[in-house]
Amino acid sequence: MLDQIGLLQAIAETGSITAAAKAAGISYKTAWDKLQRLSNLSREPVVARVAGGTKGGGSQLTEYGLRMLNGFKQLHEEHNLFLKGLNQRLHSLDDISNFMKNTLLQTSAGNQFLGTVSKLETGAINTEVIVDVAENQHIVAMVTEQSRQDMGLVVGTPIIALIKASSVTVAVGDELHVSARNFLSGSISRLEQGAVNTDVSIELGKGKFLSAVITNKSVTQLGLQESMQVHAFFKASSVILMRP
Repeated sequence: MLDQIGLLQAIAETGSITAAAKAAGISYKTAWDKLQRLSNLSREPVVARVAGGTKGGGSQLTEYGLRMLNGFKQLHEEHNLFLKGLNQRLHSLDDISNFMKNTLLQTSAGNQFLGTVSKLETGAINTEVIVDVAENQHIVAMVTEQSRQDMGLVVGTPIIALIKASSVTVAVGDELHVSARNFLSGSISRLEQGAVNTDVSIELGKGKFLSAVITNKSVTQLGLQESMQVHAFFKASSVILMRP
């Protein structure tokens, strides 16, 4: 968690993800992955793009990101001084404590979204769970009714939705008809090519990102490039739910 806060501090000081990554001693890909995870586990966007910069644009912390960073600094200082009444004095303590708890989650899933259960379609065996992750953005998961009961899922329950990047399919064009319950659209923000596969990062809006891992051949066939509008879909059964 400290390295993620350090990355936010570096962005605030340099106004650039590239420069911040260099200052933090990590690769640009590592910095981007950390920021993407921070954004998806936050209630509001943490980092925003700004015009200008050596590559045509820079980055800066949003008001929420600054509040989070400042809140963490206060929390750290108060902890070191062992002062009493921390809960009463730190305005942003709730945001920071919840945020720290969520970001400590260790999982192999490339996509992690913090959200709230907004609807339940209960069946005899399976239950469809609708999770709101941002305004007008939701993810659908399918779990057994027994699992829903064991987790205590009801409308309003905070939840984290996990989706493996390999479970996400990318498509281009219009008039697409798919059976997958989850269908999201956005623009490609980053393409990280490897020897066989490419990590495709899709900006969904509202500070949320979705990662997909597809073959390099598919990238070529689809003609994928940064800023391109694409669609991403995955099955409800591919979504794993976890209580924060």
